[in-house]
Amino acid sequence: MSELIKLDFLDLAIASGLMVIAIGLSIWQKIGLELNLTLATVRTILQLVVLGYILDFVLALNNLWGVLAILAVMLTLAAIVAKNRISQKIPGVLPLVWGSMLVSTAFTLIYTSFLIIQPDRWFQAQYVVPLAGFVLGNAMNAAAIAGERFVSTINASHTEIETHLSLGATPQQAIKQYKKDSIRAGFLPTINQMMIIGMVTIPEFMSGLIISGVDYDKTPFQPASEAASYQILLMFMVALSNLLTTILLTSTLSRQFFNKQAQLIK
Repeated sequence: MSELIKLDFLDLAIASGLMVIAIGLSIWQKIGLELNLTLATVRTILQLVVLGYILDFVLALNNLWGVLAILAVMLTLAAIVAKNRISQKIPGVLPLVWGSMLVSTAFTLIYTSFLIIQPDRWFQAQYVVPLAGFVLGNAMNAAAIAGERFVSTINASHTEIETHLSLGATPQQAIKQYKKDSIRAGFLPTINQMMIIGMVTIPEFMSGLIISGVDYDKTPFQPASEAASYQILLMFMVALSNLLTTILLTSTLSRQFFNKQAQLIK
């Protein structure tokens, strides 16, 4: 298998032509996405370039506080994005999203690091940073979907909830079904992804392996099989983290809709 073909500045400049074509199509069809596509292009370039330098530094340093710092930044950014996707303004929602993602991601990473991968140091950046990034990215989407569904459903169901409360139901009993539906909505994309992975798309680990040009003749193990093993681990990590995130988020959000007298706050 041939060596990895490296992309230089000119190659990336030509690659930007793909986005120019996309912007042209938006103008032609009068879709109105030109500004969004332009901002997305600029942000993609800047964010990934900065991330590349930061990861080079952290991976070379492999220091506990450096790893924790980059994980904290990743967690905070993911929580902010998830919070912004919840259309209704709920007081204190950012700490709730942040805390839910922290607990679910930390538990998943600790389980994986200590029981499965078992690196020389539990904070080894080579493993912790990419695994955390993958888990956080998926947890962010699950939190956004579940949170938005939960908040919008409750706001549209005041009459039904108050009816349950007047009949003697507790706040948690009154919104129990809304909570279940929101968790399912946030977790359904994960189930769908697990159902088709390896059949419709080549997973990220395997795609990277193919593009990197691993030489099978000089490799003492089977790279594709190893990539498949890590992809299985990643999907199981994502499944647990996403489910735990949506459960924690909906549980903590539910308390924001009722006062101490168990009355619905409108």
